[in-house]
Amino acid sequence: MFSVSEHAPSTATSTSGTWRNWGRTESVVPAQVRTPRAVDDVAAAIADARAGGLTVKPVGSGHSFSAIALAPGIQLDMSAMRGLVSVDADTAQATFRAGTTLHEIPDLLAPHGLAMPNLGDVDAQTLSGATSTGTHGTGAAFGGISTQIVGLEIVTGTGEVRRIDGARPELLSAAALGLGALGVVTEITLQCVPSFGLHAYEGPEPIDDVIDSFLDSVAVHDHYEFYWFPHTGFALTKKNVRVDADVPAQGPGRVRRYIDDELLSNGLFGVLCAVGARAPKVVPKLNSLAANALSARTYIDSSTRVFVSSRTVRFREMEYALPIERIPEALNQIRELIIRRRYRISFPLEVRAAAADDLMLSTAGGRASGYIAVHRFHRDRMDGYFDDVEEIMVSHGGRPHWGKMHTRDAGYLRTVYPRFDDFLAVRADFDPDRVFANPYLHSVLGA
Repeated sequence: MFSVSEHAPSTATSTSGTWRNWGRTESVVPAQVRTPRAVDDVAAAIADARAGGLTVKPVGSGHSFSAIALAPGIQLDMSAMRGLVSVDADTAQATFRAGTTLHEIPDLLAPHGLAMPNLGDVDAQTLSGATSTGTHGTGAAFGGISTQIVGLEIVTGTGEVRRIDGARPELLSAAALGLGALGVVTEITLQCVPSFGLHAYEGPEPIDDVIDSFLDSVAVHDHYEFYWFPHTGFALTKKNVRVDADVPAQGPGRVRRYIDDELLSNGLFGVLCAVGARAPKVVPKLNSLAANALSARTYIDSSTRVFVSSRTVRFREMEYALPIERIPEALNQIRELIIRRRYRISFPLEVRAAAADDLMLSTAGGRASGYIAVHRFHRDRMDGYFDDVEEIMVSHGGRPHWGKMHTRDAGYLRTVYPRFDDFLAVRADFDPDRVFANPYLHSVLGA
């Protein structure tokens, strides 16, 4: 409990023409907002944008903390393009419309006895939004959600509807995690697996032991992560082991889990963060209170119910991927930084892992990766915490999560992505006139 998630289960807002993301870190007033219902509507919007000298940008649930989804031209609200298109029982592949939210997918797959192989801990994102930004869960043998893509339909900057699959692996390697820079994705085909459950073990452990054993823990458990509360000596570890779908559910009932996950993890934690924002000096004591309230629990449930958590406390977030062997050193540097600079941090750090993959702009592209995510309560005053942590991440060759806050530009990113220019070549083919550009893409990909 009192853990923090990759995103939180709420959507962006639009008031008086202004669109804001969930984290309230970015906002924009689009020139137009359209809600396409079919691929032809998307192509028409692109044609109109080209004729009017505008850009086009699809938006999902607004869970990116970076400016990647900002649409100053034509904003495409993808909420009407949702649902299951087809399932191939022989290959266990399922095709969804791109605006389908992650939380809708389990019920759509359940009648077919299928599930997504891995998920993050929040499921409010749209499938296209999550995959376009590199959203991931944890597990040394599992890649991010984009690695589950085996095919997709995309409308390019010239209005052409293209279908991409394994027959053109170099294109799939770019488009499966395309940052919204290649076109508007309208359908996605996922490689699914038979439904499964997870045996979850959660509990507090001394942070020194957790850091020292991180590489071993990642290797032993199917899905391993931990949350460290700054100013305390303890971390909450989560160790999930995959089990067959027919293994009966066990452990705390709905009432106990509601108390842990809603009243404590969200309700009480939100109160503590609010108090800490008003009086930063008391944050260490509040974190000690939260850490001391941690208790161990073991349970078995469906994969989705274990992977996904309810999180409602609003925050800002930065996350970097490092070569996995660099994680312990980087964590100790962050611990020393917090002490040295006397930062008062109410939100825990989240640490996860992922397998290497072959996607051009994946944060785990070509290397097994560990992830360190740092957060601030949304009402905390701005200080140098994120900047100082980012300096540590960069010193280890870190790659910023595309949907999280960071300050890296194309000059830096080219040095940590060996296939950076390969992606730019695909972009030149798919969007030669930069119909899908916005200030964020100008920064991270170059003009």
